[in-house]
Amino acid sequence: MSDEEREEKELDLTSPEVVTKYKNAAEIVNKALQLVVKECKPNAKIVDICEKGDAFIGDQTGNMYKNAKRKIERGVAFPTCLSVNNTVCHFSPLASDTSELQEGDIVKIDMGCHIDGFIAVVAHTHVVQEGPVTGRKADVVAAANTAAEVALRLVRPGKKNKDVSDAIQKVAAAYDCKIVEGVLSHQLKQFVIDGNKVILSVSNPDTRVDDAEFEENEVYAVDIVASTGEGKPKLLDEKQTTIYKRAVDKNYHLKMKTSRFIFSEITQKFPILPFTARALEEKRARLGLVECVNHDLLQPYPVLHEKPGDFVAHIKFTVLLMPNGSDRITSHPLQELQPTKTIDDPEIKAWLALGTKTKKKGGGKKKKGKKGEGDKADAEPMDATSDAAAS
Repeated sequence: MSDEEREEKELDLTSPEVVTKYKNAAEIVNKALQLVVKECKPNAKIVDICEKGDAFIGDQTGNMYKNAKRKIERGVAFPTCLSVNNTVCHFSPLASDTSELQEGDIVKIDMGCHIDGFIAVVAHTHVVQEGPVTGRKADVVAAANTAAEVALRLVRPGKKNKDVSDAIQKVAAAYDCKIVEGVLSHQLKQFVIDGNKVILSVSNPDTRVDDAEFEENEVYAVDIVASTGEGKPKLLDEKQTTIYKRAVDKNYHLKMKTSRFIFSEITQKFPILPFTARALEEKRARLGLVECVNHDLLQPYPVLHEKPGDFVAHIKFTVLLMPNGSDRITSHPLQELQPTKTIDDPEIKAWLALGTKTKKKGGGKKKKGKKGEGDKADAEPMDATSDAAAS
């Protein structure tokens, strides 16, 4: 057991090489997100944009560590998804899908990249329009973004996961929005996109997670989804599901030849991280995937929906809990927002005023820098620093 512990020790943020791999993955996924946002125009086909995002990550990671002594796995850690308006998440359609973006759509972009299993994920919300975002669309984006800013300041060593859940719900309520139920923020480890330590978005009697305390040298994917609706999304059509992850602890002897063929392809190409059915031989895939899912060999990522007319916003970032403070390594600047609500709650203001660095002097200096950007609730105090961190 001591060897395993030693191995575990070497593969966290105490190793500069590991930090570099996280930051390289983050730099690539930030650039991929930039590319995808530029492609979000009226009449653009959603599947084309998803494919461009994945291809960019594949190309960029392919150019790295070419001459490494050992083979270093790298590439897409989570397929590019574009979920529009009241669609909450995981919409990454097959090549045959004809869905297009329209003027005024509120688009959630979700994607991930890894180098040697060290994962950087990001989600961002973009409205397909010129000029400032107003009304309830602005409210829901501001709610998700401000909740993400608060979470960044509370996901730090010594704090508890429950503190974050309570705080983000309070922020969403200030914008007359709801945090969407069932969303989990996970600890990230090498080749593990859904680690055991989690933050539950909304605590309710049906969903319980173990209490956990954040610790130095951990990495988290902080995942915030806000809605102008009830925040209780539903699965409307299982056929829309295209993203799956191999359940490595499950075994079953598949009956159908097609299923065995597809499962063998998955095991070879995508043994651990999530993948899209687009990457499989499409004709056989649909049929074979059903049996694999029915026998728990694959974990599906379902496409969920709020009610028509509801707007949903999604912000996700990767944060390294370094000894000198929290380092947010994935982000993208928001469009100009003109929400109908402003933050007056002193507790939320106090959270937003917290520095992200642990050293007293550094924290103070950082905080003063941010004051200049104004105390507006939709101000993004981290953007200046996170862009610097990502580059």
